Amino acid sequence: MTIDCGLCVLRPWRTSDDARLAQIASDLGVSRYMTARFPYPYTVDDARWWIAHCGEAAEPTNFAILVEGEIAGGCGYEFGEYERSQSAEIGYWLSPPYWGKGVATAAFSGLTAHAFKTPRLRRLQATIYSPNAASARVAEKCGYVREAVLREAIVKNGEVYDALIYAKLR
Repeated sequence: MTIDCGLCVLRPWRTSDDARLAQIASDLGVSRYMTARFPYPYTVDDARWWIAHCGEAAEPTNFAILVEGEIAGGCGYEFGEYERSQSAEIGYWLSPPYWGKGVATAAFSGLTAHAFKTPRLRRLQATIYSPNAASARVAEKCGYVREAVLREAIVKNGEVYDALIYAKLR
């Protein structure tokens, strides 16, 4: 299964992706505005765990982003539970050599369209750390609307950030 996004292709993670994933994910620029669930440094063992975790899903919701056949980053969404089961948190990350080239927008747009093919899904939500203006622009280009600013909601590596909540409805 692949998702053609124009500038890039999304495909499920493969066991053979472990070394490349560890290489590009272990960049402080990548992990800086990612959830603490995304480790830094990112090791081959972390990559193997992530790929195995993704492989357990009945339907893939996490994908490698490929540019000209090379892994450039990752993206995915995670369904909420209980009363939030018709919503999902969505996100992406990209290796710095691919920043500013439209790849993030293409991947995020393609992933959004793919996710909304799930009949039960009504809402996609992205939480963006306030200093990450580039990710906020990507969300806006993909039709997401900023719904809220959660003041001082994120503390990571001793830094305090607002959480910007962007959402798109089916």
